[in-house]
Amino acid sequence: MSHGKTFLEVYGHEPELTSKAPGRVNLLGEHTDYNGGYVLPTAIPQLTTVQVARGQGRHEVYSADLEEAYAFGDDGELDGFARYVGGCIRVLESEGFEVPPLRLWVASEVPMGAGLSSSAALEVAVLRAINDLLGLGLDGVRIAQLGQRAEIEHAGVQCGIMDQMASSLADAEHMLFLDTLTLERRVLPLPAGTEVLVVDSGVARSLAGSGYNERRAQCEEACALLGVKFLREVTDAAALEALPDLLKRRARHVVTENARVLEALSADAAEFGRLMNASHASLRDDYEVSVPPLDELVARLQERPEVYGARLTGAGFGGACVALVRAGTALEVGRSVLEGYEAAGHPGGRVVVPEPLRG
Repeated sequence: MSHGKTFLEVYGHEPELTSKAPGRVNLLGEHTDYNGGYVLPTAIPQLTTVQVARGQGRHEVYSADLEEAYAFGDDGELDGFARYVGGCIRVLESEGFEVPPLRLWVASEVPMGAGLSSSAALEVAVLRAINDLLGLGLDGVRIAQLGQRAEIEHAGVQCGIMDQMASSLADAEHMLFLDTLTLERRVLPLPAGTEVLVVDSGVARSLAGSGYNERRAQCEEACALLGVKFLREVTDAAALEALPDLLKRRARHVVTENARVLEALSADAAEFGRLMNASHASLRDDYEVSVPPLDELVARLQERPEVYGARLTGAGFGGACVALVRAGTALEVGRSVLEGYEAAGHPGGRVVVPEPLRG
């Protein structure tokens, strides 16, 4: 929880309204969203909270977690944390909405740098708050699309639409199947008798500074050589054989990952887990976005009899792992696996979902 000042302490008056949005964990469909493919995320219980009121002069934003304040106008450079908040305001203005000077206060339970979409939760919560305050009439899909634009244009991350759609539309009790090309979506139950376990590896990652944009560029290069707009158009991995080896491996992950998502829609727990295990191997070997601590944590999870399957989640290069486990066992499994992981020399890990009881 944050230790910073309240909205009242920062601005001297109460907010006009409060908005919230969750982080997300992706069960299957990693690095497919910017390739026009299929994804299967679910929301996590942790929320980002934004309080807002009309202000004077410039926009002001305060982060209770960072204990930092920023002020910015309608032009000029956006810095640090303000890139996300200010980016949301500027994309709204670019769409023709008039946004008066605002005072915003932000606090988040979503872990940063863990691959659980803390940035998307922030963008969605900010846009929801402004939408409700000003009565802009934006629906959940439009809010997600504007959040994606803010991240691409102002935070410098060439992200797909999955994170913002999951934060805007998903809940923590179901999976959200999303076709990122058409935005067709379905809400589905988890496989019977299961629950989700999310464990942060303790290895922080920075999306913009990682190989994320590089992987996206490699996929675009593969598309150009194959004569397709999106790798989602390729359904047979054999069609990739003519590509240079590096591009072939990158594209093979995307093609096989799309197939895994579609197969998972009707899978039982055991089959769903097998698909998750295969996804991690593909991310590790073909897409090369894992790191040794993540591989070790995933392997320790996969060894447990209560675990159907486990994989890294998010862009990789650190961050969190997700596992599908037998219902009622997630917290105990997570704590036990972390004990061995820490004893092997990897400090800083923690169970994120389910949330441990506060005491």
